[in-house]
Amino acid sequence: MATPFSLENRTAVVTGANTGLGQALAIALASAGADIAAVGRTPPSATAERIAALGRRLEFVDADLREPRSGAVVAEILRSFDSIDILVNNAGIIRRSDALEFDEHDWDEVMNVNLKSVFFLSQAFARHVLGRSGRGKIINIASMLSFQGGVRVASYTASKSGLAGLTRMLANEWAPRGINVNAIAPGYFATDNTAALRNDAKRNSDILARIPAGRWGEPDDLAGAAVFLASSASDYVHGVILPVDGGWLAR
Repeated sequence: MATPFSLENRTAVVTGANTGLGQALAIALASAGADIAAVGRTPPSATAERIAALGRRLEFVDADLREPRSGAVVAEILRSFDSIDILVNNAGIIRRSDALEFDEHDWDEVMNVNLKSVFFLSQAFARHVLGRSGRGKIINIASMLSFQGGVRVASYTASKSGLAGLTRMLANEWAPRGINVNAIAPGYFATDNTAALRNDAKRNSDILARIPAGRWGEPDDLAGAAVFLASSASDYVHGVILPVDGGWLAR
């Protein structure tokens, strides 16, 4: 393999690509040569501008992942692209409340976006890949709470723990059929989802004290892991939950 990390002539679907980690992931894959189908509720204008500057293409697909319609999403993408090679299930939401007070509506919304939509979008993607007898790469965005319990985030912890198990199960089924299923587990990153933690002086200090790298992650810190798992360099990697956490889990 002369260029094992190249994504030239490939199309990647990235959910939630308008800001934060999703934006960084989309730009990383475009930098390696991929065109991007961005799925979400908000047009990723800033992401599209940066990808266009790289000479790559981004098409937006409007979809509310709280109410998955995965087959229709894939069909819409295929109206703009000949095929899909990579799926990055990044979109996620979080709700915070004491377990005794947690609301059923909030539970359902988080589980629908973070877990249900991931399964059914992966299913639709796999049907497309296997239907053309091709190879595919699925990258799920897990969390430190795929390994730990956390506090006040019952549905988020359940969804991200479930996502780790789902990643392994799909890898077991689809590895023999040419589809790699893996996950990246970001540590504590500076994004909208962690604003409440970063604005809490004690929690912020406690978190930083445990991170050997001594800082919050920046979205661009995910670029290398994403390109690796999307490229032919990872063809023999299946069912991995790869922490990108500044050493948090090693502490």
